[in-house]
Amino acid sequence: MGIGAVMHTFTVQLANVDAGIYEEISLRTARQASETEGNLLLRVIAYALEFEEGIELSQGIAATNEPAVFVKDLTRAFTSWIEVGAPDAARLHYGSKLAGRAAVYTQRDPERLAATWAGKPLHRGKEIRVIGFEPHSIDNAAESIERRNDLSLTLTEGTLYLELNGKQFSTPVLQSFAA
Repeated sequence: MGIGAVMHTFTVQLANVDAGIYEEISLRTARQASETEGNLLLRVIAYALEFEEGIELSQGIAATNEPAVFVKDLTRAFTSWIEVGAPDAARLHYGSKLAGRAAVYTQRDPERLAATWAGKPLHRGKEIRVIGFEPHSIDNAAESIERRNDLSLTLTEGTLYLELNGKQFSTPVLQSFAA
């Protein structure tokens, strides 16, 4: 029998100055045995920076027919498809067709990741934002993850400032487009 998921809770103080969003968010999410803490933190960051009414976290890497983060309207139709990591072009194409908008949050260089999709079908590829961070910045911050977490996220002038359980980190936000 495999190891089960570990539950983590996050109390997030969000100040997305660039978008004018200020919220306190409570999240409870499972980290599957095969998921890194860096990927878990990236999912939480994507959720916070994409925050809007109807946003949800999926089961992460255990979800096969949903992205890591998504937004559904009142009819339960996808309006935003937000992947985390390095999805393949086919999955991103599917999500972009299904939802009105798609984005990818990655720990890789956004331009290099987008280059892996070159020449492959990608619905509205020029509209798919690819958001990345300095190498190892998310993994370094993720070393501070505990079962219960206090996270402060501030995005201002293209820089993300994190305070996770009393430790501070910052990274520029790197952006590109899928095509």
